[in-house]
Amino acid sequence: MTDHDASEPVRKPRAFTVDDPPRRKAAPDAGARTTDKPRKPAAIPVTVAVTMSEDDPFMPPPDNLDALTPPPASPRPRRFTAGKLLTASLGFLAALAIGVWTDTLIRSLFERLPWLGWAASVAAAIAVVALLALAIREFTGIRRLTKVASLRQSIAAKTGSATAVEARALAGEVTALVAANPLTARGRKNLKSLDDEIIDGPHYLAFAERELMTPLDRQARQLIVNAARRVSVVTAISPRAFVDLAYVGYEAIRLTRAMAELYGGRPGTLGMIRLFRDVIAHLAVTGAIAAGDSLIQQVVGHGIAAKLSARLGEGVINGLMTARIGISAMDLCRPMPFKTLKRPGIGDFMSVIAAAAARDGDPKTAAGGKS
Repeated sequence: MTDHDASEPVRKPRAFTVDDPPRRKAAPDAGARTTDKPRKPAAIPVTVAVTMSEDDPFMPPPDNLDALTPPPASPRPRRFTAGKLLTASLGFLAALAIGVWTDTLIRSLFERLPWLGWAASVAAAIAVVALLALAIREFTGIRRLTKVASLRQSIAAKTGSATAVEARALAGEVTALVAANPLTARGRKNLKSLDDEIIDGPHYLAFAERELMTPLDRQARQLIVNAARRVSVVTAISPRAFVDLAYVGYEAIRLTRAMAELYGGRPGTLGMIRLFRDVIAHLAVTGAIAAGDSLIQQVVGHGIAAKLSARLGEGVINGLMTARIGISAMDLCRPMPFKTLKRPGIGDFMSVIAAAAARDGDPKTAAGGKS
């Protein structure tokens, strides 16, 4: 290797430009200042589908407990089905079989001892008369329930457009239906005093509902309160679930019958079965009460629910179910729809049911009452 000549100039360092591929800009330092102008805020159109709280299946029950009140009930449409045809045919065959058996029995008794034959004939005649009386009573009860339903529909259709003549005719039918109840004596008297007055149809129907239905509605509310209180107490202290179920069914049937008799329905056995079936079918369609811890805490409070057992919650829920049955029965038995007067709701019975269950479900209170 040779040394450089002294005559050669020394090359100075130089900078060369190399075309490198474009690199991504580094993120600016948070602390460093930037000379770029800040971007103005702009609205970005985004479509968001929001699920409402009432549509969320996992949300707790609403704070407004009146949402648990069932909608107004209406009688189910009556259709001629194959089941009804089968029942009628089997009933006719059973009646023929009983008739043939009775005829054979009476003939054999006459052949043995004539006086036994006469005694059997008298017993058969009494049975036939009693059966006819029972059939007439059942037919009258079903016809009365049908009349109540048709009258309620007619008044609902004519509430805002009834003439004075139509309003007085409809109010007269309601008056005749509830005339046997002494609670309506004052209302019937006040309605009678307007016979010579000139009042338009809608106002006359509103006055008739206020005068005739107010005392009956007050009594119906008391019936619902008493039934719901009894159910909540028995459920809170009973040891078996079968006892709870049986007593709830008994009180529901008893409450439905009392409601029908209060408003002038007075159904027989078959009419009562038909009415109770309509009530249960209406509640089955509208849904049952969602029994949960949040609902129980809304009803009886966090403090009481924490101190008492779970039987208290069951008593309250069963009491609410009984109140729902009473409200639906009230809709089906009332001859006039709720237009002027307020329809009762679950909130109207909440405090009474919770107080009764808390008082009788507390172990200290129960022990003190027994001693």
